[in-house]
Amino acid sequence: RRDCLRQSHSVALRSDGTVVTWGGNMFLQGMGAPIGDGFVEIACGQSHSVALRDDGRVVAWGYNNSNQFDDAPTCAGFVAIACGWHHSVALRDDGTVVTWGSNSSGQRQDAPASTGFVAIACGQNHSVALRSDGTVVTWGGNMFLQGMGAPASTGFVAIACGQNHSVALRSDGTVVTW
Repeated sequence: RRDCLRQSHSVALRSDGTVVTWGGNMFLQGMGAPIGDGFVEIACGQSHSVALRDDGRVVAWGYNNSNQFDDAPTCAGFVAIACGWHHSVALRDDGTVVTWGSNSSGQRQDAPASTGFVAIACGQNHSVALRSDGTVVTWGGNMFLQGMGAPASTGFVAIACGQNHSVALRSDGTVVTW
């Protein structure tokens, strides 16, 4: 991901691997970007942001009311990142998922403990992960069935989340939403 826009701040990833932020700075989300190059992906929460380095390390900054950056993993080996409003998810190179930040809707405690994941996405208070076998797993907030209403079939190749909904693309080009 090369850019992310939120209510009070924005983050962009430049082609040289540096991160640029602007906007609201009440919680250093607009001015607390990591210094240096070597970044390959960025993600934004409501008032925090996360960046992935080319060595597989995760860097987080911004609002920390739910440990959005205090609990961020410090080891290497990550290949993807995503942010909800007050929680974050990272995908390891071994196909496992790591979560940190808020747990107000089960964003952390309900995360899958298995392996075989190839993609992740976050909505406001829920997350979605895609397995290599084409199945989808969801957890977290469920007020609109976004956290527990995932389709029980296979054949999915991509996932995405909106604030309170999720979307999955099948290999035949059809889209499923919940």
